[in-house]
Amino acid sequence: MIVDEKELKKEYAGFKRKVTEIAGEIHDIVEDSIWTDYIKLANLSKKIEEAMLPVNEMKQKYDFLK
Repeated sequence: MIVDEKELKKEYAGFKRKVTEIAGEIHDIVEDSIWTDYIKLANLSKKIEEAMLPVNEMKQKYDFLK
């Protein structure tokens, strides 16, 4: 099986972007509205955990992503 590194890197970047967007939401809450929106942090943390799964799977499977 031939691996298309360019396509895999693009897919990997998309997964990483999703994690970064969620982390940005956490950052905004911590920086701007922790006293009112702290309740959202547990759900966002769970979303990061789930979004990291394909990132970590791809890193383990393809050495060129490390």
